[in-house]
Amino acid sequence: MKNSSVWTKTILSVYRYLERICGAIDKIVMQKGLNSSNITGQNYYYNNVLSITQKLIDLSERKITLINLKILTEETFADIEESDAQLLIQKYVDGKKFREIAEESDVSIRTIFRRLENAEKSFYCSLKKKGYDSEKLENFLEHEEWIKNAYHSFEISKQEEFLLSNSYLQKVASL
Repeated sequence: MKNSSVWTKTILSVYRYLERICGAIDKIVMQKGLNSSNITGQNYYYNNVLSITQKLIDLSERKITLINLKILTEETFADIEESDAQLLIQKYVDGKKFREIAEESDVSIRTIFRRLENAEKSFYCSLKKKGYDSEKLENFLEHEEWIKNAYHSFEISKQEEFLLSNSYLQKVASL
């Protein structure tokens, strides 16, 4: 489960954008379809029927992947405890800060950190039960660069956390 929290944070962070991106893909497909009638002269090489068809197929496959990710996320929310799902939605989908969530829940920020960590683990375990471990998620989303970029930013922040905690431990050990 080395990448479990990274994948959980990635999926939950991109979830709120999936519908908008699917809508944007629809607009691009429509525009490409409408512009396909202009395939004469120098535009022929870039806008021939085969090229346009391949672009439309690629966009459609991307949309299918994003819709499947959205459905997978929603099914996973349904499979975990409702309180865990609500906490994850507040943090990642609604973008609330720990302080806001703590005040609304009338608990300490530390408690929210602990509950969020447990909710993230629960979410990933549910994904894994569905057959979506780190390797499967990586393969499933391999063509979505923006999601891979989000994944790598969470991965870097996790490595920085580890380095910071190690340097702190070294300081404590040297005392």
